[in-house]
Amino acid sequence: MPDAQAPPNRHLKAACANCSVLELCLPLGLSVQEIERLDTLIVQRFKVKKGAALYRTGDPLRSLYAVRIGSFKTCMVSVDGREQVTGFQIPGEMLGLDAISGDTHTCSALALEDSEVCPIHFAHLEKLAQELPSLQHNLNRILSREIVRDHDMLMMLGNMNSDERLAAFLLNLSQRLSMRGYSSRDFILKMRREEIGSYLGLRLETICRGIAHLRDQGLVEISGREVKVLNMEGLKQLVAGCHRPDLL
Repeated sequence: MPDAQAPPNRHLKAACANCSVLELCLPLGLSVQEIERLDTLIVQRFKVKKGAALYRTGDPLRSLYAVRIGSFKTCMVSVDGREQVTGFQIPGEMLGLDAISGDTHTCSALALEDSEVCPIHFAHLEKLAQELPSLQHNLNRILSREIVRDHDMLMMLGNMNSDERLAAFLLNLSQRLSMRGYSSRDFILKMRREEIGSYLGLRLETICRGIAHLRDQGLVEISGREVKVLNMEGLKQLVAGCHRPDLL
């Protein structure tokens, strides 16, 4: 079982219809009646403490997880023990999709802060999706989005220099936070710089130099984990032509 499983008395009642990230999650576009049926699959949502694993590599597929509060990183460990970060997930995004093809998780999901997820039993979700075409469409849309994200990540690693990669990462995070009602110009990084470097294929010292370069260009000011975007258009122009607006 995942590290994150909480004692029964700490479980929280699920309620898709009242969720603050409803319009970004699996129920997107569903009718009230369809959301109520989906809601029955989420028996209880639960909290995941910072640093705890929601699931680990090799765990069997039981559920998909919708992030309700907080943030996660997905990562794999190489044969020599090095961690490779494969993604960062925030509210409204799904975890566990990696296990669908082989019925076991190919990566681990760790909470970057105290978080909360809505588990959706996958076998039950598949059955309900057969009855609700709109739900099947949403599930397909989420799977397709993951494929597109992987393709964009490969393009970024192949075409962008280190400063452009960092700028693209900050721009994407800014856009995702803005969609959730947060400031697009002032936000806190939940991940460490080493984790950003692992995700972008860059060394820690390269990330630090990139932060200094963006600051010197008057684009971004980063102090600790606090980010202030000073010139949004300039940041976009830095990576213009390298990727589509929804990169990563």
